Amino acid sequence: MSLKELKNLEGRLEKGISRVRSKKNEMLFAEIEFMQKREAELQNQNNYLREKISENERAKQQQETNLMPGTVYESQSYDRNYLPTNLLESNHHYSRQDQTALQLV
Repeated sequence: MSLKELKNLEGRLEKGISRVRSKKNEMLFAEIEFMQKREAELQNQNNYLREKISENERAKQQQETNLMPGTVYESQSYDRNYLPTNLLESNHHYSRQDQTALQLV
């Protein structure tokens, strides 16, 4: 090959390499952009799922609170002159000194 042909071949090879690098960079940037969008979507889904878990835990705690023995009376209404026997039969044992006398007016 002559020097002119070699220079021509070298120029075409450099142009080809430049196009390949350019295309590679385009693809990498497109992939990075896609991954960033995917990351944001996954973060949103993660936040949504965390909120759902928190809601479920709060609901479970609320349900457990409502089902605990001794708290049934809190959800029922009573006549002011009526006190259910289960309220009177608490496990609290007070000494005579802790009790105060009731005075009827």
